[in-house]
Amino acid sequence: MDAVAKILERLESLGGISEEEGKLTRRFATPALRRANDLTGQWMREAGMSVRQDAIGNLIGHYPGAAAGAKILMLGSHLDTVPNAGKFDGALGVVLAIACVEQLAGRKLPFAIEVAAFADEEGVRYHTSYLGSRAMAGEFIEEVLNYIDAQGIEMRAALRQFGGDPDRIAQCRADPARLLGYAEVHIEQGPELEQKNQAVGVVTAIAGQTLASVTFEGKTGHAGTTPMRQRRDALVAAAHFILEVECHARKRKGLVATVGQLTVLPGASNVIPGKAVLTLEVRHEEDAKRLAAVKYFQDALRNTPASWKTVAETPTVRCSPAQIALMRKAARRHQPRVLNMVSGAGHDAAMMARITPVAMLFVRCRDGLSHHPDEMVAAADVGVALAVLSDYVNEFI
Repeated sequence: MDAVAKILERLESLGGISEEEGKLTRRFATPALRRANDLTGQWMREAGMSVRQDAIGNLIGHYPGAAAGAKILMLGSHLDTVPNAGKFDGALGVVLAIACVEQLAGRKLPFAIEVAAFADEEGVRYHTSYLGSRAMAGEFIEEVLNYIDAQGIEMRAALRQFGGDPDRIAQCRADPARLLGYAEVHIEQGPELEQKNQAVGVVTAIAGQTLASVTFEGKTGHAGTTPMRQRRDALVAAAHFILEVECHARKRKGLVATVGQLTVLPGASNVIPGKAVLTLEVRHEEDAKRLAAVKYFQDALRNTPASWKTVAETPTVRCSPAQIALMRKAARRHQPRVLNMVSGAGHDAAMMARITPVAMLFVRCRDGLSHHPDEMVAAADVGVALAVLSDYVNEFI
């Protein structure tokens, strides 16, 4: 079996490991993720790596360098998924990295390679993302161990049951002095590569994000007896705001703004909504433009009975110029034109950039679709991505 066929077969195998029958759902610290780690660890060993799991549940394969204590080039991505996911998001980067090591066939390099299969990037179970790479970057926030999931299970208890150790998470931190860098291959999750007929592209930055919660206060009343002119309908106020968000974002290049959740209270068909709570997420490559948009949306609420709460804010992460140059050089061997791209999605590379230079390679996905069962990557593009990643690794020799 050739390397690409093996990669696709492995992705199919991982795609069958799920918490839900007929759907791919694999959350942090679940039995499904345990099975995925076990299978992936088996592939790592077959590629010549020693395997360990750290205290947060990250699976790490180590391919030794020619000398003891050699510096480490880290490759990887995540094995957790969103509910009802596709087979390629996250897993492609892990399986490709293993295949890259496998192609070395035991040849020793002047540096070691580690493949990281991060335990949580999506943040689905406990609503806090990057648990795995945060721990490796030394950025883990201990208070999240107290978080409770939808089934009432505390993260601390779930992690112990998974085989992790909540008391030793600080030991997950990688030593920046030993790292040469971190590279992550990921599906694009967007349409640009397909539109430009390119198999791969090089990521230059991961866009910054602001997540806010906006609460609109109105007054409940009987839907049949309250005259329209006397109503204070919280949902109507929210609807006007949502339209303003959409119109403003459409007029500004590179800005994306999304109202992803809307809760209406009391939620009865015959009661005027007295409260509406929505989430607003704003992203842009340039932090100044993202923050300007956030201020515009806050100002749009000035004459509205509404309150704003910033839930989370992440600045733009720039990939290392030196790493970008190496990845572009490798990509140009296999593709005459190489796009520089900005990722609108979050990635473990954003956390790893806090301790080491990072690079990312995007792979074309059909219709730009991700976080969906129909997520698809062509075999030929997987072959290009593997060749580029292998050449990137060889640039460090």
